[in-house]
Amino acid sequence: MIAAVILAAGKSERMGRPKALLPFDAGTFLQHLYDLLKSSSVGEVRVVLGAQAGEIKAGIDIPERDIVINPDYEKGMLCSLKAGLAALQGVSPEAVLLCPVDHPNIPLSLIELIAGSFRSSKAEIIIPTRAGRRGHPVLFASSLFGELFAAPLDVGARHVVYQYPEKVLEVETAEPGVIQDIDAPEDYRDLTGGYPG
Repeated sequence: MIAAVILAAGKSERMGRPKALLPFDAGTFLQHLYDLLKSSSVGEVRVVLGAQAGEIKAGIDIPERDIVINPDYEKGMLCSLKAGLAALQGVSPEAVLLCPVDHPNIPLSLIELIAGSFRSSKAEIIIPTRAGRRGHPVLFASSLFGELFAAPLDVGARHVVYQYPEKVLEVETAEPGVIQDIDAPEDYRDLTGGYPG
């Protein structure tokens, strides 16, 4: 079983409001990603919250059992990833798909492409690429969970990617969302045609 962790614990300082709650599709960034993953072949989904957790929880429809609060979110994204992995230990997934909440513009077909590539190959890291650029979401096999827990907080999960290039499979896609990092109001405008309210 493949699990997923949505990383939504950051302070969203450049955006000026929680990115998780930005309007997108029929809901918000976070709700869209959660619903997308729940409709896919992914078996378990965990959402990691930190900054403004109360406000975000009030604006989403996600079961409490799938929400993880990381009180140490200011230590960075890897710290939140570790919190998400720890919350999955009871279900023992074969791999985890890491989904930053600021990369919402991905379709179901991309999730299944990554999951299918993992199931059909021996690769332990699956990274989608567009026009040669690496993007998100990234999949890590459970054999690398220990390496993720041990990685330096200031480097993050890419430490494991750099350490084991022979374990990486790049999967090319035409989907623009894999490299669209919605970090500031102008990024949101480029994505949707309007500024966040």
